[in-house]
Amino acid sequence: MSVKAEPIPLEQPLEGGHEGASLVIEPLHTGEALWPTALFDSGGRRGPIAKLRGIGIRSSPDTWEVLPVPAYLARHPSAGNILVDTGLHPSVARDPRDNLGRFSSRHYRVEEGKDIVSQLRERGVAAANVRVVVLTHLHEDHASAIEAFPDAKFVVSATEWQAATTGRFPRLRAYNRAHYDYAFDFETVDFDGELIESYGPFGRTFDLFGDGSVRLAYTPGHSAGHMSVILRLPRRDFVIVGDAAYNWKQLQGGAEPLLIDDEHNWRRSLRELQAYRRTYPYALIVPGHDPEYWQKLEPRYEE
Repeated sequence: MSVKAEPIPLEQPLEGGHEGASLVIEPLHTGEALWPTALFDSGGRRGPIAKLRGIGIRSSPDTWEVLPVPAYLARHPSAGNILVDTGLHPSVARDPRDNLGRFSSRHYRVEEGKDIVSQLRERGVAAANVRVVVLTHLHEDHASAIEAFPDAKFVVSATEWQAATTGRFPRLRAYNRAHYDYAFDFETVDFDGELIESYGPFGRTFDLFGDGSVRLAYTPGHSAGHMSVILRLPRRDFVIVGDAAYNWKQLQGGAEPLLIDDEHNWRRSLRELQAYRRTYPYALIVPGHDPEYWQKLEPRYEE
C-alpha cells in the first residue's frame, strides 16, 4: 500500500508562540498494550527466533505484560491545545481489527468510554479544538487515532515520514499506513535544516512555536526518525521520551529492547537523554510505556 498523503516541510516555527509561555500538561491513558517481556528486554538475543517470541508467536497472552499507551494534552496560552501522540483509536474499544488489523488487534485494548476523544471531552476539549498534534513517531500505538483529529496540524520528523511511507512490509516495522494516509495537514521537520539548534545535551532540536515552550528533540534509533518532546512548565521541563526508552530501567541504561531500527542511533539518543537528566535533575522525564511510572504521574501539571 502506497501513501497518497503529501506532507509540507516545516520551514519556520508555527504561529501562536508567546514569549515566556509555559504549558499546562495532562497525561492521557488511551488504552493498554499487551506484549511479551522479551520485547522490552532482549537479554542480548536478537536472532529470528528471539524476534518471533518477542512479538508473541507461540506464547500465551496470559503471560504478556500489560502496559499503558499514553498521549499528552498540552495547553498553550496562545497557541491553543496541543496533543503529543494520539494513542489508540476509539474504535479499538469495539472492534480492534478494524483499526489495527488481525495480528495487532490482540495486542491492544481500550476501555469503552475511556478512549482519547472521550477523555478530551471530559476536559472540555473537543477533537476539533486540538490545533496541533506532535507525533513522536508513526508506530501504530502512537498514530492509531490520527483519523479522529481531521482539523489538526500534524508534526512529524521528515526522516520518520520517509521511513513510514516507503519500503516494503511496513507492518513488520510497526507501521500501519492506513493510520496516516489522509488528506490532512502533515508538516515535517528536517533535523538537518537551518532552524535546528542544540538544547542542553541534545544536539538537534526544533523550537516548534519559536518561544521555547515546545521543543522537538531528535532521538532516532527506536524508529528511523523518532522525536522526544520537551514541554516547558513554569518551573521545570516535562520531557516526553516516547519510545526512545520504554521504561525507567532502560532510561538508566538497563535492559535493551528487542526491536530497534538502528542500535547505534538508539544508544546515542539514550545517552543524550541520560545527559539531560544529569544536567536538569528537576525535570520530569517520562518514559514511553512504564506501568509503574505511569501510576506515579499526576493528572495535571501546572508548575
